[in-house]
Amino acid sequence: MMRIGELAKRADCLVQTVRFYEGEGLLLQPARSEGNFRLYDDSHLERLLFIRRCRAKDMTLDEIRQLLSFRDRPERDCGEVNELVDAHIAQVRAKIRDLQELKRQLSELRHSCASSRSAKDCGILNGLAQRQSA
Repeated sequence: MMRIGELAKRADCLVQTVRFYEGEGLLLQPARSEGNFRLYDDSHLERLLFIRRCRAKDMTLDEIRQLLSFRDRPERDCGEVNELVDAHIAQVRAKIRDLQELKRQLSELRHSCASSRSAKDCGILNGLAQRQSA
């Protein structure tokens, strides 16, 4: 058994992160000591590490909740897990397109001010001040 600080350290996260995931229902409520300290076991650590790996892949809390429901019931068919990951891949592709467009816009903006000059004549500041057509 370990306390929340040790769990957080072993999972390389903050204590607040552990509390947040508990509050969201992603991390199961731990046992309590006689002094009312949270007591975690290896299953909590394993689950927390799973959650952190999902977050590192930019998965939402709802996506993680769904994945955990399958993990908690291993006899279920994983077809929905595949669908969830396919949907997440589509979201990542859309985000990449959006970021590429953002990069293009920023590069265009940067090229509007090729040399150092007074701020009132700065092409970047003037470009950002202009209303963009939608």
